[in-house]
Amino acid sequence: MKELKVTPIKNGTVIDHITVGMALQVVRILGIADRGASSTVSVLMHVPSADQGWKDIVKIEDRELEPNEVDKISLIAPKATINIIRNFNVEAKHRVNLPDEVVGIVRCENHNCISNSAEPIDSRFRVLRRDPLLLRCAYCEREVSNVLANMK
Repeated sequence: MKELKVTPIKNGTVIDHITVGMALQVVRILGIADRGASSTVSVLMHVPSADQGWKDIVKIEDRELEPNEVDKISLIAPKATINIIRNFNVEAKHRVNLPDEVVGIVRCENHNCISNSAEPIDSRFRVLRRDPLLLRCAYCEREVSNVLANMK
């Protein structure tokens, strides 16, 4: 049987320690499926992990993530690590950080909430619980547990 290996990337981002089964959602929130990719994107799912048992990995060549993209990833994969690759070397590595307050990333489920109106304000949620994730709107107090379905 021929073995297929994923080759290292020269420049780009490796998102490691993604919660198992969430790699395709990470690709979706990064807009890779919608906008297309100009470089190689590798998705590894159900990879053995000493720390987590199993994990997913996403490798994106020739792209570094914006801070708001990292914030979105923290909502669905709170143990993920972001590795910045330059010239085949890891230049920087850090864990995502789930903030105590989430601003402008998630939309409120309450259609009457002021954050869903024409008012020029960002949505704002307090993190009530981290595992499983539960957010509360700062304006109308509506709780949101299905963050992925309400992500902007």
